[in-house]
This record gives sequence, C-alpha cells and structure tokens, in this order.
Amino acid sequence: MASRQIKMPVKDASDTEVEEAPSQRKRPETGRYLLQVDRQTKGSYKTSEAAQAAALAIKKGYPIVQVSVYDSVEYTHTLVEAPASE
Repeated sequence: MASRQIKMPVKDASDTEVEEAPSQRKRPETGRYLLQVDRQTKGSYKTSEAAQAAALAIKKGYPIVQVSVYDSVEYTHTLVEAPASE
C-alpha cells in the first residue's frame, strides 16, 4: 500500500488580524459613566449627558424599572426618574 502526503494549507497574514471577542478575563474598554438597569450594567458612556439621555429613553419606555447612572471616578449613583406626564 502506498502512503500519501497531505499538504497543510498556508495561513495568510490577514487571518491573524481577526479581533478576538471579549472574554471574562479581558474586560472591554469602558467609559466613565455606566448605565445600570435594576443594578445591572448595560452600557458605558464617556459623558454624563450621553448616559443621562440613554437612561431617560429607557425610563420612558419602561417606567417600572430602576434606571441609574454610575460615575466610576467619583463613585456616585444618580437615579433617573420618569418625566411627569401631562
């Protein structure tokens, strides 16, 4: 019986540049302000205004949940209240 040689495919340099998905060991980049819904972090923002706008949009859609913005530098929580309905 004759033996066969198998050639392995050559990897391109472009295959090694694929960005890895974040894992539990490596934390993703976060902004200063964290959006929290019922004490679970849902997103991060670099400015307070952007975090407040996102929190207000969630609070308008779901008024029963607790929405807050956490400042990771000053260690403060700011609760977002539903706007008064007219």
